[in-house]
Amino acid sequence: MRKPFFRTFLGILRRELRWLSPGVGLKRWLLLIMLGNTFIGVGIAMLLLDFYRNAPDTWWLPAVSFLALRFLTRPLRVLIFGGIGLGLLLIGLWGFNKTLLSPFIQPGKRVLDSLSEFRKRERGPRIVAIGGGTGLYSLLRGIKAYTHNITAIVTVADDGGSSGELRRTLGILPPGDIRNCLAALANDETLMTHLFQYRFSGSNGLTGHSMGNLFITAMTEITGSFEEAIAESGKVLAVRGRVYPSTLHDVRLAAEVQLPDHAREIHILGESRIPEAKGKIRRVWLEPDNPKAYPPAIQAILNADLILVGPGSLFTSILPNLLVSDIAEALRVSRGLKFFICNVATQRGETDSFTCEDHVKTIEQYIGEGIFDVIICNQNTSKSLPEGIQWVLAGEEFKQSYPVYCTDLIDSESPTRHDPQKLAQAIMEIFEDRTGPLSIRENLNNVES
Repeated sequence: MRKPFFRTFLGILRRELRWLSPGVGLKRWLLLIMLGNTFIGVGIAMLLLDFYRNAPDTWWLPAVSFLALRFLTRPLRVLIFGGIGLGLLLIGLWGFNKTLLSPFIQPGKRVLDSLSEFRKRERGPRIVAIGGGTGLYSLLRGIKAYTHNITAIVTVADDGGSSGELRRTLGILPPGDIRNCLAALANDETLMTHLFQYRFSGSNGLTGHSMGNLFITAMTEITGSFEEAIAESGKVLAVRGRVYPSTLHDVRLAAEVQLPDHAREIHILGESRIPEAKGKIRRVWLEPDNPKAYPPAIQAILNADLILVGPGSLFTSILPNLLVSDIAEALRVSRGLKFFICNVATQRGETDSFTCEDHVKTIEQYIGEGIFDVIICNQNTSKSLPEGIQWVLAGEEFKQSYPVYCTDLIDSESPTRHDPQKLAQAIMEIFEDRTGPLSIRENLNNVES
């Protein structure tokens, strides 16, 4: 009977001592509290000692003497009273913190586990993700499990759907991709996050608009600036990280497209119209040409430990960011590692029959060669794809010329998209291999558990 009890006691003790483990950030404050209590105790002890020595000989003095354990040796008395005081102090602090933090802790998680995870993510690598659309949304949902130091840089060339309608009628920058990034970086998948992504339907004037787009639009009117509206929207969703537009200029994406079965090429203006032409995209550019980048986006790239380009629509989500010359130049000169994340499947009207090499070569036409340290590509082709869509794979010759990392990245329920957890884990494993542990293995264990 003693061994199970002893093991249980040791297990509880080991678990509670985790509060003193490095990185939690509690030891310094606990020491300060104990120091303060010690001084208070010394002051009270002096007061009681003076009272005890100078008090007249009364009937209650023997009782006080007994409660003070004077029949024991002084070292033993110090040990007993010190142990009781320390125990009461720790129990009080534990109860106080549990009560104070209970509204912010997810059900089924311990306070210490939540605090430890928060600290690790707070000290995580500085990551910049460049892209747009559902690809960037999936990436951010996975990568936020490893760090809070995330900056998403998003295109503002979108002119379709709800964003395009708000852009045309109210003259604001398109909020759609930014809304998706804010939702992806939200601290928790709460009702507020779902509300932000809610899209109206029916025959009223709000049909097709999302609640988040309308909210950002309203915040733009209230705050007087689009960037301030993004920041305030992030506060509503308790976002861990930042979302920046690549530029604050009202830019349009234009393309030169060769129509199928025709030798002639046509010019198309408008991001949403380019894939509809269903031709081969020869080149893309922004109008007006050479817009100035949003300065905080430049600073984030230059300070990044890791820069992720993609996944997302190659010509209409990724390249519009890189067509901002200051963004491309910052990417070239940044000392951070640079990963390109290739799409798992082709996109109709945009990257038909493209391989991984085609994606990389297309980007290099605009930003130069030798930029990327690693190319991340999917290799799981076990699922069936819709008609007209093919897997994007890396050929053997391409693997000989570029540092390509291939692994299973697909979402089993939606094989044309990345699985957020698989993608994030692959990225962080490669980053760890290139830079050292940086507490990433501990984060991996937390995510897997």
